[in-house]
Amino acid sequence: MRALIALVVVMGLAILIGSTTLVVLLVQRAHAPTPANLSGVTTPAPATLSLSEPEGTRIAATTVAGDRLVVQLSGGGPDRLVVLDLRANTILARVALAH
Repeated sequence: MRALIALVVVMGLAILIGSTTLVVLLVQRAHAPTPANLSGVTTPAPATLSLSEPEGTRIAATTVAGDRLVVQLSGGGPDRLVVLDLRANTILARVALAH
């Protein structure tokens, strides 16, 4: 009988500790800063990057791979690829596609 009472007390404490932990975590997450409620934090304006392509150039396709953006251009000369670094906002390479 003592073992049963000890087991009930231990399980009751486990439920109490688990419930308290759950409530504390929920309160912390409710008050954690999210993008919608960040105060005093400013995000930089997106930078503009000009590709300086000839008249008549159009974007045929784009592909993102990590922090790289590959833009396939057509018109205004031979078809070509431009590889951009999205973090540094720079042009990494220009590749002309042979017909």
